[in-house]
Amino acid sequence: METTDQATEGDPLKTGEDGAEAGTVPSATELKRKSCKELGFSKLSHWRTAVFFLSLFLCLTIVFAFSFIIPCPVRPQYLVTWNSSFPGAATYNFLAFEHANEDKVMDVLFILKTTEVTQNRSCADKGLSSPCVFLLALDGTHGENLWDCPLEPDFHWAQCGLERETGRTWDCLLSHSDKLTAIDKRTGTKIWQQSQPTGLRSSAPVLSVPDLDGDKVGDVALVASDNTQTQLVLLSGKTGDQIGTTVVLDSTETASHLLHRTEKGSYYVLLQKDTGLYGWALWKIAAKAKAGMDMGLKKDQHLERNASGTDGLVPIYESEVSRMLKTDETDDSSNLLVVAGKEVALLDGKHLELLWRFNTSSVLSEPSFGHFNKDGLIDVVIEEDIGNNTKRIIILDGKTGGVLWEVQLLASPNSPRPVSIDTTNYFSVFMFWGLMPSESNSSEPVTSERRSYMLHPLYSNAVLESTNVVDHIIAFKATLMERGRHAAYILLIGPKEEGAEGTVVLSKRKLKQDVPDSKVLRFGDGTTKSNEDIKEAFNRLRFSDW
Repeated sequence: METTDQATEGDPLKTGEDGAEAGTVPSATELKRKSCKELGFSKLSHWRTAVFFLSLFLCLTIVFAFSFIIPCPVRPQYLVTWNSSFPGAATYNFLAFEHANEDKVMDVLFILKTTEVTQNRSCADKGLSSPCVFLLALDGTHGENLWDCPLEPDFHWAQCGLERETGRTWDCLLSHSDKLTAIDKRTGTKIWQQSQPTGLRSSAPVLSVPDLDGDKVGDVALVASDNTQTQLVLLSGKTGDQIGTTVVLDSTETASHLLHRTEKGSYYVLLQKDTGLYGWALWKIAAKAKAGMDMGLKKDQHLERNASGTDGLVPIYESEVSRMLKTDETDDSSNLLVVAGKEVALLDGKHLELLWRFNTSSVLSEPSFGHFNKDGLIDVVIEEDIGNNTKRIIILDGKTGGVLWEVQLLASPNSPRPVSIDTTNYFSVFMFWGLMPSESNSSEPVTSERRSYMLHPLYSNAVLESTNVVDHIIAFKATLMERGRHAAYILLIGPKEEGAEGTVVLSKRKLKQDVPDSKVLRFGDGTTKSNEDIKEAFNRLRFSDW
């Protein structure tokens, strides 16, 4: 029979745990040693428990203390819609969105011509004749007046957004009466005020140019023109003083102008003339304004090879140009869209060369931009006049110029140009105005009907129709009021004639607020989704400025 020296369950008394034979009574010394070991382990266990609970108490104390010392940021609570009315006032086609206070919601700036905006804020209080011009900032959350700045009448033009990355302490520049006034967007304070430069009256836009006078603050350029010449004036961004002398270009009238930066870093003032689009190098302008002044401005030798020997202009696009605009207003190097005769053309921003051309009969309004597909390139929205009081809304592919989407509408008067707002899904929601032919009431003239439509690119065979605006629209813009959350459109409503006296209303409406009461209209090969599914797709959207 096999035997073993190891203890088993069947033979429990074979050997003890400590190596002693089973049944052997331990000695007093061994019992004492064992008791001491158990006592040591017991004390160590108590200390560990105490240290653990002490650490936990300290952690909880720190967490609760900082919860009260550094509270979580509070999101601004906004109204989904608000209206501000100003009776006995006049307004103009100007709307700007800026952060005029410390919350994260964009605020609205606009122009009002009136005697007073409140009982405590009147033209007389500032020693001005009545009515005078007010630049007002309304809170984007509730529509309350943040500040107002009274100015001498009459109003000519205004531009905001001029503070960004320039070192300037002001954001808005206004041309009014015989003055130019720079205003701080946060307080409405006048930073500087200068008399209008002698010569022709300038027109918008203001050109934000690099620092030319060495004060480490970006400067500005103003362009003025009549049918005999074009003038350009350089102003200090810090003080508004003129830099050098006025530069005169003896040529035909300039209808519009922009500032562009090429791939080489060279700045050009683009001039829209009746014979085409031309570039005027900023280094040439600076040198003429003040002999030898260029402040290290770069030259683009590639473009300068084509410069005219008489006036120094570089031909960019020679055709009967009616409009030109940037695809990105915040980027001086963005691509350029040119509307010329019966065509729309896109120019490469790096080299100012043609990318594509689209033939059209006649473009009604200023084109706009958005993302219909997800290729990352901005697409173009135009309104084409096709006759019989009908227009065609066309979305052109930014890469090829091909048609991505189109629809025909009745061309209702006083219809704002199309707009779009970007979403976190890398496409845009489009909004446009007019009247679907199927919705027209034949017993009433088209002039009495105007509706707004929203397009979701993933449901391109349907649009949402709204009928919530019936008054005369002076200005209309859509924007992202708060990043990722709060897309809205702003309407400035007033008398039919710009600048005429009447009741002026500025209203904000959250974009999604129109969805529940909208009507789903289908066309083409209809989607299988229900009306509720399409509306829910709009409600699920989250917005972004990328």
